[in-house]
Amino acid sequence: MKRRDFIQKTVASSALLALPSVPLMAFDSPTRVKHLTILHTNDVHSHIDAFPADDARNPNMGGVSRRSALVESIRKENPNVLLLDAGDIFQGTPYFNYYGGELEFKLMSMMKYDLATMGNHDFDNGIDGFYSQLPNANFEFVSANYDFKNTVLNGIVKPYKIFEKEGIKIGVFGLGVELDGLVDKKNYKETVYRNPVETAQEMTRILKHEKRCDLVICLSHLGYHYKNDPDKISDLNLAKLTKDIDLIIGGHTHTFLDKPTIVKNLEEKEVLVNQVGCYGINLGRIDFYFDSDKNKTNQGRTIVV
Repeated sequence: MKRRDFIQKTVASSALLALPSVPLMAFDSPTRVKHLTILHTNDVHSHIDAFPADDARNPNMGGVSRRSALVESIRKENPNVLLLDAGDIFQGTPYFNYYGGELEFKLMSMMKYDLATMGNHDFDNGIDGFYSQLPNANFEFVSANYDFKNTVLNGIVKPYKIFEKEGIKIGVFGLGVELDGLVDKKNYKETVYRNPVETAQEMTRILKHEKRCDLVICLSHLGYHYKNDPDKISDLNLAKLTKDIDLIIGGHTHTFLDKPTIVKNLEEKEVLVNQVGCYGINLGRIDFYFDSDKNKTNQGRTIVV
């Protein structure tokens, strides 16, 4: 028995010595690094199927089936996943014209989306049409600068939502583009547009300082950047003009980024800005790592679906 105990202890010691690349902190649970994965889409525009093989620009790319499989494989790697969408879920294929958004919401629910914001095309069947499809969505919508007080969406679309993953608090708020000039007034009715920069500062004050969120994310449908109108409020300008936002996930301009853009905010701190084009061709992935003091590092990239 003594000989057997000696062999077992020797084998165990050898196994530890064979792992020099594993830091000692990995064996100390109080200092264990916590891993959060943010997955995101934008401007899917009712593209349910993959592009055909003979498509000139996007052959065999995209499709809900592939995206679903990819998301599930990532969830198996890391259970701490948030799946988000930055708007313009509707409009672009006959699926929307025929089903009015029912199919899009049902499929997103099956993929277990956690949250979305509204884009201008999500008003294409009117605010009442959007409202009528919400029973098909097992996820919520956030928009802080659309004031829905005198509409059917009052109290339904909230300004923000807070998630908690393994003790990490994540606050997510939504911002939308100016609807006047993009959407017929009869479609958005009494919705009031609020200044996105002022709104963002109010949201970060609440989420960062009142609610003590460890990560603050803006789900934006403002657009990445406007070359012909550089002062127009865009994701890049929003990042520069505010503080306490860690990540801006964008939409509207169909901007394809291979990795997030890093912007310095009002306090010269880094903000990540990302957008993954359109039509469900790509899936954005940003991984955050939190140490025991909740200091964070990140790594971001775009995955072709």
